Amino acid sequence: MRAPAFWWRAPEGAGWPARLLAPAVALWRMEARRRKRAAEPYRAPVPVICVGNLTVGGAGKTPLVAALLQRLDGSGAAVHVVSRGHGGRLAGPHRVDPGRDSHGEVGDEALMLAALAPVWVARDRGAGVRAAVGAGAAAVVMDDGFQNPSVAKDCSIVVVDAGQAFGNGRLIPAGPLREPVPEGLARAHAVVLVGENAERERALTRWPALAGAVAARLVPVETGLPLAGEPVMAFAGIGRPEKFFATLRRLGADIVQAIPFPDHAAYPAAVLRRLLREARARGAMLVTTEKDAVRLPAAFRREVAVVQVRLEPEDWSALDRALAEVAGFRLNLD
Repeated sequence: MRAPAFWWRAPEGAGWPARLLAPAVALWRMEARRRKRAAEPYRAPVPVICVGNLTVGGAGKTPLVAALLQRLDGSGAAVHVVSRGHGGRLAGPHRVDPGRDSHGEVGDEALMLAALAPVWVARDRGAGVRAAVGAGAAAVVMDDGFQNPSVAKDCSIVVVDAGQAFGNGRLIPAGPLREPVPEGLARAHAVVLVGENAERERALTRWPALAGAVAARLVPVETGLPLAGEPVMAFAGIGRPEKFFATLRRLGADIVQAIPFPDHAAYPAAVLRRLLREARARGAMLVTTEKDAVRLPAAFRREVAVVQVRLEPEDWSALDRALAEVAGFRLNLD
């Protein structure tokens, strides 16, 4: 399902749908408070680092988790990941086996991260963290779960997509927010604002509370793939496909068609055949994201060029400080 367009309008332009849903917002808040009061958070014997956001949908959480795993790799500690496994059917706790598990079982993001560290998918986050600790994890990174009260977090990092920020500033279902902005930012030990310079400037103008956030960009990984001047037909089923299409344009690709799909979209064989047929008819290269690629049949992946991106903070010092001082996780990054 796609989020309604009015969610992402400026607060002053949210319109009548947001006002009409105001009573339902009160019910959402009541349920969130009830869950929090009823929860008995599991306190793990190892540091738990949570990467989350304040809105529904993608904001760059998984790329930041990947960047953190690479950053922590030099520490020598066994770092495991706990993910809900969005798009997968396994309830878990289940340790992801990249050689045997499919995206339909564990989700696309969990499969991607499993190339970097042991990953556990678990609908019950507390059970997932327990399983990771039982398997020898010296630290756990949670991909999402900032609002989930079942696990005590030692360090919480909030990711904000600068292109959308907090949308109309209203709570679900009147807007995209899972909780009020002031409450969420107050609980965060660090905030990462992801986007190009112009996007970050607009987000800071509209949301002054983001002042002090760590600036970061999604940067294409250099693979030698020739894109400059090449006709490409791009498709993406991620949180905001427009970000991927913008990346291709910055690389100089001539996009003859850009096709957005819902986040975690499945690709039936008939859809893939149509995409390939249209790309060949246009003399274009079929291009997609790394996250989409893990959802494609192995035989079809040979027909598609994959553009990988990595998240690069402009300055790691604030994040390093949060990891060291709040989570007690000492890094060896000389």
